[in-house]
Amino acid sequence: MSAWIKMLSDDEADGPLREALNFARTPHGTVDNVMRVHSLRPQTMNGHVVLYRACLHDDANTIATWFQEVISSYVSTLNRCAYSYANHWSNARHLINDTARADMVEAALTALRPEEAFDGKELALLRYTEKLTLRPGDMVKSDIEALRAAGVDDGEILEANQIIGYFNYANRLLNGLGVSTDGDVVGYYAKDE
Repeated sequence: MSAWIKMLSDDEADGPLREALNFARTPHGTVDNVMRVHSLRPQTMNGHVVLYRACLHDDANTIATWFQEVISSYVSTLNRCAYSYANHWSNARHLINDTARADMVEAALTALRPEEAFDGKELALLRYTEKLTLRPGDMVKSDIEALRAAGVDDGEILEANQIIGYFNYANRLLNGLGVSTDGDVVGYYAKDE
């Protein structure tokens, strides 16, 4: 466990915190530092878990899971959030399941040139991701119209918007409290699963 503020261990947890920690457990049975950093305020941990699960990997989402992870990774790249990038790029790489393609995507994202790996609908979503992350006050109706023109439907626009918004929140939580991956199992899709 590593952050700039105190994080309580499972052994230190009282009833409400114990319940929040159990709610936040990963498929590995652990509580990642992104959630444990809330241990002094279990109510925000509960809210964070609900928001995360609603925005990313929800069965109702129609954006492909691998591309949800790409969007997550791009927001985290733009915000220089090493924690989220480590976890979500690991997921994206696993889901892309093609080393050469994953290497090309990662190079494009880290260079902030998504056009080197994407076009069409995916590129339009990554351009929206960049503008909403870096210049949210500059968003205009034509940004949505450009997504529609690229073939993104309104449900997918909302999905992308929520993933982008969530990761901007999470990146600021993590960077602002100095949370690291020390002790975490990095990536939901760990090879040992």
